[in-house]
Amino acid sequence: MIRRRDFLALGAAAPVAARPALGAARTISSVPVRRAGKVEIAFKSPDGSRPNGLQATKDGLWVIDQGERNRAFLLSYADGKVLRSFETETDRSSGITYDAGTLWIGSTYSREIVHCDAMTGKTLDRHFTPGAGVIYQMVGDPPARSSPLAKAPAGQARKKASPQNLDPNKVGGYQAGQLLGARALGTGAHGQEVRDGKLWMAVPPARMIFCLDPKTWVVQKRFETAGNRPHGIGWEGRYLWCTDSNLNAFFKHDPETGQILEKIQLADSDPLPHGMTIWEGMMWYCDDVGVICRLRM
Repeated sequence: MIRRRDFLALGAAAPVAARPALGAARTISSVPVRRAGKVEIAFKSPDGSRPNGLQATKDGLWVIDQGERNRAFLLSYADGKVLRSFETETDRSSGITYDAGTLWIGSTYSREIVHCDAMTGKTLDRHFTPGAGVIYQMVGDPPARSSPLAKAPAGQARKKASPQNLDPNKVGGYQAGQLLGARALGTGAHGQEVRDGKLWMAVPPARMIFCLDPKTWVVQKRFETAGNRPHGIGWEGRYLWCTDSNLNAFFKHDPETGQILEKIQLADSDPLPHGMTIWEGMMWYCDDVGVICRLRM
């Protein structure tokens, strides 16, 4: 007969590995690296837009702009020709996915997920983002990475604004907590994907990927991302890849456990990855300076 104290001791000795794969960020150094094709710039984003989310479909490549107009574009894979475009009711969008004639878009600075018509952009409904908030720093975080394609205006020095004069509605990402302190409002989701009636999204403030039922808006599962700046997500078979902009890499997760199985590492000279999607063995990603890239997986 097992006494109560012996039973408790057995429970305490249960292996940590039996838990879901939280703490993924601490194990990425041992993740196998997949050899992938050379990154090529497929085309520039239309109308000087700042692409920050991609979704591959049979009709073309959806792109969401994080600029002032927050436009959604449907582009030709072959040459980037605009097949359709419209403005959306979002705020500095990050991430877009297609779902049966509709789009789900991350309205990052309003911390919402906006559901809209894929023909007109008319908003159908709006939801809060699970895990939204102020991005925090942890010991061991990689530094914030900028695009190697970005160019500072010639002869112009950046002026440092006083934190007291900054508008909390216009300061987000990694600067918000540092500059605004308690005034920081935070930000929301980045990449989105739909699979089998469920909505998946990467949320940088939480360092998590969430799976929700879009009918009830109840989280079905969640797991940690590899680093502190998860962005676009995309499916390869049953596995979910997630971009990390600061690690300059893509990480393949088992969506059942969150375990990281592989990574694709970009070179420092490659365009910085933001939005990402996968189509017919090709990974497409965007750098928000205005280019759409691709590489063979």
